[in-house]
Amino acid sequence: MEAGRSPNIEIITKAELASLQGKAGNFTATVHRLPRYVDQDRCTACRTCADYCPVPITDDYNQGLCQTKAVHIDYQQAIPAAFHVDPNACLFLTNQECKQCERVCQAKAIDFKQQAQDIEINVGAVILAVGFGRTSDDVLSRYGYGISPNIVTSTELERILSASGPFQGHLIRPSDYKEPRKIAWLQCVGSRDINFSNNGYCSSVCCMYAIKQALVAKEHSKNGLETAIFFMDMRTCGKEFEQYYNRARGKGVRFVRCRVHSIDQVPGSDNLQIRYVTEDGKVRQEEFDMVALSVGLEPSAGVAELAEKLKIELNHYKFAKTSSFAPVSTSVPGIYACGAFQGPKDIPYSVMEASAAAGAAASVLAPVRNTLVKEKIFPEERDVSEEPPRIGVFVCNCGANIAGVVNVPEVAQYAKTVENVVYVQENLFSCSQDALKQLVEVIKEQNLNRVVVAACSPRTHEPLFQETMRNSGLNKYLFEMANIRDQCSWVHSGDPGAATQKAKDLVRMAVSRASLIEPLPMTSAPATPGALVVGGGVAGMVCTLDLARQGFKVHIVEKKDCLGGHALKLKNTWKGESIPEYVSKLVDDVTGHENVEVHLSAQVKEVSGFIGNFQTNMALNGTGEVQQVEHGVVVLATGAHSIKPDEYLYGKNERV
Repeated sequence: MEAGRSPNIEIITKAELASLQGKAGNFTATVHRLPRYVDQDRCTACRTCADYCPVPITDDYNQGLCQTKAVHIDYQQAIPAAFHVDPNACLFLTNQECKQCERVCQAKAIDFKQQAQDIEINVGAVILAVGFGRTSDDVLSRYGYGISPNIVTSTELERILSASGPFQGHLIRPSDYKEPRKIAWLQCVGSRDINFSNNGYCSSVCCMYAIKQALVAKEHSKNGLETAIFFMDMRTCGKEFEQYYNRARGKGVRFVRCRVHSIDQVPGSDNLQIRYVTEDGKVRQEEFDMVALSVGLEPSAGVAELAEKLKIELNHYKFAKTSSFAPVSTSVPGIYACGAFQGPKDIPYSVMEASAAAGAAASVLAPVRNTLVKEKIFPEERDVSEEPPRIGVFVCNCGANIAGVVNVPEVAQYAKTVENVVYVQENLFSCSQDALKQLVEVIKEQNLNRVVVAACSPRTHEPLFQETMRNSGLNKYLFEMANIRDQCSWVHSGDPGAATQKAKDLVRMAVSRASLIEPLPMTSAPATPGALVVGGGVAGMVCTLDLARQGFKVHIVEKKDCLGGHALKLKNTWKGESIPEYVSKLVDDVTGHENVEVHLSAQVKEVSGFIGNFQTNMALNGTGEVQQVEHGVVVLATGAHSIKPDEYLYGKNERV
């Protein structure tokens, strides 16, 4: 949503990179854009075209679990919020018939004259975040996928459980749409498998998403669900992942260490029978209502062709080939890779790599920073200080996240009775692009001077709505949010009546606060264009060098008398790359950079100030001498120490 609203981000959909010429800092990219046959500037996403379209097609976004129309939008919150026409299904584009959508579109957004076009873009760097593919049907069919409707992939189960999915989050099985009482998850399907899929790697995500799905399925079940996860190794090695695993065990999720031999359909039933061998060597057969295959991650389709166009190297699994020391840099300078294209990984690591790739690209672009930046222009702010409160309340369904528990129409009706409320509206998704546009229009039409949105968490969505306030000419602090999802529907999912009453209370309290809030002036202060990096290990030095190359002054503080940290004790990576050579060069680059000041044998003693303007006192050389530095941000890269155990006679017997 933020990307869709930024004036400095151009989103080109239905497009692919056709060619790339030039070198780092000066590339010319040719992007081939396919027609969507809908003018996205005119389309209001009213869905009238889809209502009248006579051609049903498989809904790929919902994993084929339901149907959509030849003219459709992939999902409610899609960016851009505009429909598009499937040229392979549309009757007019295939047989020159119909045009029903064009006739009923009041916005005149349907445009069958659109043609494919090639767009040339001058860029300084390229980041490849092309995502991942799914385990092939050939591999899945060995588990009975495609034969029994109740054998589903984990991505299909994800859509079944999703509040915005085809079943509004209700737990059902595809064969009879009844709620299953017993579900099995089979791990490592298409991962760690050199017999069927030739994917000898761990996909990194399957263990955790299977645990998450098992817990969510239990929450969505009305009758008490039995869950079992069949695994080879449970790899819960991320931050707080082990606690999540233990939580699942505590809630009754059963974990069975084995490799399932086969899945058979129970004769005369849609149920499934799993045959496996336990750890003590016993053969077991167990019946389930439904089986979910935890599919692994593969390179997305077309990756080899893309790599050939860009002349970048891939590894033998067709993921981007990168160094252990520069994991987001491809073999071509100025072209970076992140996310699952670099290798299988989960969301936290993908986000971190995305930031790393952006940082690397920013280093290349440092000489021309801000030359193309556009500043967003907001309308003049309306003075409402002398006006009585005119509050608009917008109650969100959040798909079925809220509406699946809370009686949203009842809450909206109640909001109309609260003092100072002059307008109330229900939204399917209040944060969608079309809903935000409508919010601006309603504020102007109804002359609202305060807004309350009853939806999800202000942690993630408050800035979005505050910017919408500014777009309407109101001070952004005249906004209040009632969290009726996290604090209501999620925690009271088993008691809709109480949840609805609490939602009313939260809305009433938010309106009361909104009645009292006043506009606040927005001020700015100059920031100190420098950074303090605490820790002189590899992480601290890489961060320091990245910031320095972008033109910022960096102070790096290390409590020891040399840079390098624990990496000084290591010899090679698992790939055979020399760690001492890398660390030596990194130290030279850091100490030799004009924007870096190294503070050895130093420790941070006191930090004061605020974001953008900090002052830090450092004790130097153990002499008591104190040096103060000024900086805008702080990066903590203090590392960690290995645990010193007291078990197994460690420290007591020299052989241990």
